[in-house]
Amino acid sequence: MSRTPDPRRRIGIMGGTFDPIHNGHLVCAEEARCQLELDEVIFVPAGNPWQKGGGVSSAEDRYLMTVLATASHENFSVSRIEIDRKGPSYTLDTLRVFRSFYDDVELFFITGADAVAEILSWKDPEAVLNEAHFVAATRPGYDIKNMEPVLEKVSVMHIPALAISSSDIRARVASGRPVRYLMPREVAQFIATRGLYSSRGYDLDSGTTPKG
Repeated sequence: MSRTPDPRRRIGIMGGTFDPIHNGHLVCAEEARCQLELDEVIFVPAGNPWQKGGGVSSAEDRYLMTVLATASHENFSVSRIEIDRKGPSYTLDTLRVFRSFYDDVELFFITGADAVAEILSWKDPEAVLNEAHFVAATRPGYDIKNMEPVLEKVSVMHIPALAISSSDIRARVASGRPVRYLMPREVAQFIATRGLYSSRGYDLDSGTTPKG
């Protein structure tokens, strides 16, 4: 059943650290685009993810990886809005800026269920939930009970590929395990070239770190 024609643009905002971006993120964005009939999905790498603490790759590297991963999709784009903004990255500020870009728009903020579960610790959580429709992407079987405080204002979308995680990819690179098929090859090549996540370098084709 198709939705009633609506002159308002329907924009998905895909927020995340993207350290690195991987196929799970891309599958999630495409599934949201189709399920929610979005006109566009805009990826927004966090500039200064204040809740992550230290140890995050540079904002510019994370931005470039996201551009590489999304370049071939005509309905995906990447915004520097948080990369270029000084200070901590707050979702509320980002959503308000995007809303100001359009005369009439429906915003859908797409992120992981684990992030949504922590939304009450965000800056002005009630205001954040009023700025956009929130979509919590999760894998089948994930326990969403910890989302109960905000569940009535959030839509849950199950994505099998979200079993892939950025933290596992970083660990794989650091230990020399393969990452092929977990992310676009262009992103894996960028990681190898830049020497991200491993002080010893990483051989993309063999999935190993150099000896010695």
